[in-house]
Amino acid sequence: MSTIDGFRKGWAIRYLREAKAELTAAKKTPYMAAGFIMEALTKAQASIYYSLGDPAFIVPIVHETLHTGQDVKEPILNLLVEIEKTLQQLAHNPTSDNEKTLAQVSDIIEFASEIVELFGGETPPQL
Repeated sequence: MSTIDGFRKGWAIRYLREAKAELTAAKKTPYMAAGFIMEALTKAQASIYYSLGDPAFIVPIVHETLHTGQDVKEPILNLLVEIEKTLQQLAHNPTSDNEKTLAQVSDIIEFASEIVELFGGETPPQL
């Protein structure tokens, strides 16, 4: 059973598919990996936003939670805050350890895939 409408479900699946493609590109072209990693992470984040509802309402909640530094008990909100922190860290230091970052982003994409599946009601296509 799907808890999101077809429009948002379509965007969630599209962003997830693109995140996986960006991750693959990062692995194949290490000299350009930093940009691909940022794109993969941003698209995984967007897939979660669309799975949960309207990003216009969710993004401010994530940013407020991040800036207030409050303790987050909700696992999905916690994941979104951690993704935002990771994006900010990568923006400030794009030349960090690519192997470690690739593994971290791969895990985040897997979590995003599970969230899309949970809220979308079907398994997203594999790459």
